[in-house]
Amino acid sequence: MNRKYRQNLALYGRYGLVGLLTLGSVQNGASTVGGRYLTVQSAVLVACGVLLLMRRGHWLLTPAVATAAAGAWGWAALPVLVLALFDLAAARHTRAAVACAAAALTANAIFPPTVSLWRPQQYGSSVFLLLAIVGGLWMGNRRRLVLAMSTQIEHLRIERELREDAARIAERSAIAAEMHDVLAHRLSLIALHTGVLATRKDDLPAPVIERLALLRTASTDALTDLRDVLGALHAGAGTGDGPVPVMRDVEEVIEEARNAGQHVETVVDGTPEQAPAAHRLAVFRLAREALSNARKHAPDAPVRVRIDYRPPATLIEVTNTPGARTAQAVPSGFGLVSLHERVEALGGHLDAGPHGAGAWRVAARIPHPTAEQNGHHS
Repeated sequence: MNRKYRQNLALYGRYGLVGLLTLGSVQNGASTVGGRYLTVQSAVLVACGVLLLMRRGHWLLTPAVATAAAGAWGWAALPVLVLALFDLAAARHTRAAVACAAAALTANAIFPPTVSLWRPQQYGSSVFLLLAIVGGLWMGNRRRLVLAMSTQIEHLRIERELREDAARIAERSAIAAEMHDVLAHRLSLIALHTGVLATRKDDLPAPVIERLALLRTASTDALTDLRDVLGALHAGAGTGDGPVPVMRDVEEVIEEARNAGQHVETVVDGTPEQAPAAHRLAVFRLAREALSNARKHAPDAPVRVRIDYRPPATLIEVTNTPGARTAQAVPSGFGLVSLHERVEALGGHLDAGPHGAGAWRVAARIPHPTAEQNGHHS
């Protein structure tokens, strides 16, 4: 049930309630004058009902008319007076509501109509008027509380989206920095070997020497461009001029987890060299995040890490069983956001969530580049 539907339902409900109360007031008033409906009393009661439906902009006029009607005709106008006092109290006009109730009761006491508000009991209808004011205060406070909670939830949703965007931007910067580390090494090798070959001009044909010079120039220019892009990313992310991250092996993070007291079982198929460097970096980051989360939320639970570097896709799966004790930690969720960004940037897919009875599983599949893609990028 969406918000607009609830608002329409509440509006139609009020229309129905006002209509019933107005009809009841008119009928009660007619019964006191011999069953005649076409009277000033009926016209005033119908006007009260119309004003109750048009409560915006008429918050003072409506209770004034209802109070005058109740003071003049007693119980016949009580239903519309009760609703008018309820609206006043809900809108935080408590003093005005109390004043209207007192005015109606006083007028009935001084000039008692045929059916006074003070009959048949000694306390009369004061209890009904008091309940209307109390109910209006409760309903008004509830509406304001619900509105404040809805506003706060909306602010939290926007804040979370902004944090997720910041996490994605930071992860893209990290990916660019790591790619710089990987590509810089290969481009440096190209520049080095083409430079060595270019020194042997006497043994090479002129077209080959020209191509070697072009390759050397292109590789050195690419290195310069990489450094410029990396510097801009660091400045945009506010990371300063720190060192470029170096390639790390996933076995290091597994060994760190074992040294921290985790029981980690590993199954590795293939060798890291069978997967692209970007895949190895993603495997390292995913294993580090998954082992860290398991250490926070189930520190005594055994963890199983399965990695497959072989084509056609690099696979990694980290699963932990529920622990006997749970660490008191509040996850931010932004580590997984960064991992999703990294894996999707490589054309892969990542799944993270419950697995079995209380267990947790993080798994990713990153397809290897095809021969056609390699030829396009080379």
